[in-house]
Amino acid sequence: DSLGVTLCIPTAFCSYTGEALDKKTPLLRSMEAINTQVLRILRLLGDTETNKVTCSVGAEQEYFLIDHKKYLQRKDLIYTGRTLFGAMPPKGQELDDHYFGIIRERVAAYMKELNEELWKLGILSKTQHNEAAPAQHEMAPIYTTANIATDHNQLTMEIMKKVAHHHKMECLLHEKPFAGVNGSGKHNNWSLITDTGRNLLKPGKEPHNNTEFLLFLSAVIRAVNENAVLLRHSASNPGNDHRLGDNEAPPAIISIFLGQQLEDIVNQIVENGTATSSIKGSKMNIGVHTILPVRKDATDRNRTSPFAFTGNKFEFRMVASSMSIADANTVLNATVSNVLEQMADELEKSNNINQTLDQIIHKNLKENQNIIFNGNGYSEEWVEEAAKRGLPNTRTMVDSISSLLDEKSVQMFESQHVLSRAELESRAEISYELYIKALNIEAKTMIDMVAKQYIPSVIKYTTQLADSINSISSACPDADVSVQKEILIKCSEMLRSATNALTDLEKVVAEAAQKEDGKEKAFFFKDVIFPSMETLRKPIDQLEYLVDKDDWPVPTYGDMLFEV
Repeated sequence: DSLGVTLCIPTAFCSYTGEALDKKTPLLRSMEAINTQVLRILRLLGDTETNKVTCSVGAEQEYFLIDHKKYLQRKDLIYTGRTLFGAMPPKGQELDDHYFGIIRERVAAYMKELNEELWKLGILSKTQHNEAAPAQHEMAPIYTTANIATDHNQLTMEIMKKVAHHHKMECLLHEKPFAGVNGSGKHNNWSLITDTGRNLLKPGKEPHNNTEFLLFLSAVIRAVNENAVLLRHSASNPGNDHRLGDNEAPPAIISIFLGQQLEDIVNQIVENGTATSSIKGSKMNIGVHTILPVRKDATDRNRTSPFAFTGNKFEFRMVASSMSIADANTVLNATVSNVLEQMADELEKSNNINQTLDQIIHKNLKENQNIIFNGNGYSEEWVEEAAKRGLPNTRTMVDSISSLLDEKSVQMFESQHVLSRAELESRAEISYELYIKALNIEAKTMIDMVAKQYIPSVIKYTTQLADSINSISSACPDADVSVQKEILIKCSEMLRSATNALTDLEKVVAEAAQKEDGKEKAFFFKDVIFPSMETLRKPIDQLEYLVDKDDWPVPTYGDMLFEV
């Protein structure tokens, strides 16, 4: 490389006494755990050929591309990865013209080089397209085992940023770099594949008769429902708090989308103890004689679900765009493995396996049907409905951290030999610390920008405006300067509001520095400092609409999103 040296990173990073200090070791442990339990199930079902089961993962990656010169003019982007200030331009993503439009030449050239650089590393990047927000895009790799997919995704993020500089652009991987438009995430597509080439989550032509599929489906549904907050935490970082539940992102409530066909089968099993039919795919007649009828799938897609079944896999759409996918897959593997172990224990004691299989599937689906939701996850009605169903609405990362230390979580991880109590305690402590540091940097960056950029710029503009009013009044006493005075008064009022909010933010940041307990301090940042940050942002964003563009100190949303 440019340094003339090669750095070899260990595949696992553990302490002297064997505790996992990385994300890879728990992931590998979880892969071994689920392999063990799936094989137990398969043997009980009569499969003697399969010797290994792997978790197949494909991590779609969303990102923004903006001009590098404009990026360098935004301290908030440089220090925090997101814009801490910024008013919405007249146009956002409401026309969907970026989503369905052509890829710009400059971006297409970037994507071409990105693919080539990824291919050199053995990362098979296959798909690229525009995303919902202006300047937002997505790439998707070919699926591979969870361990390799995790490594590939880490490399992909590094290469994305590196290649962007070749094209004088900046690649933003933050979950919400621009308020008010679509945020970025990863869609973690997860399934179970045998070494004989079978996908255990493939329904087949008659899912209602596919007992093996229904068993594994019910195991995943139960695992997700019983560990919803833990799964929420596995996809959490400070940036994702801004994304979830806003503009094209899944809500913070974990629910499962199955589609019309599978939901009908689940309803049959819950009501009757068994399913006797599967909804078949039909054909759509477009109404144009030159276009042949198109086959209509028996299932469908739901872009609003955080955990959706998509044909032969589950798509966990909640994962944050800048974080490793290791945690999400570790939790998925461990929780499903834990459920499968209990199923295998029950089946091994059975005198009638077929009858016990039906009972297990019926029990799991009946007790966990509350998490299945095929409707609009973005609606306020769903928030109310989810509360009635008893589904947790864990709105922030801080609220989810305690799930790591719930006794049932500790027992689950330890029983699957994935994480020990000490390893979970350390991860909880680190999570609180990560949240504190991220918000502390954001708060200090806001203070710096307001004090050194925004306030001086507004003072300069209002001084010019006042001088203009005085000059006009002096030259022509009868001239109407009421408009200028009105703008001056508005700017002065907003400037006072910003100054007061700045003082308040400085005060609470100083107060936070005196706190020592990690959990208490993290909640102080969430409950006190973050609202203070939002209070400071509001008048600055309003001033952006009033102050002359030539006097505004930083590139605006319109400058960055529409001028790539």
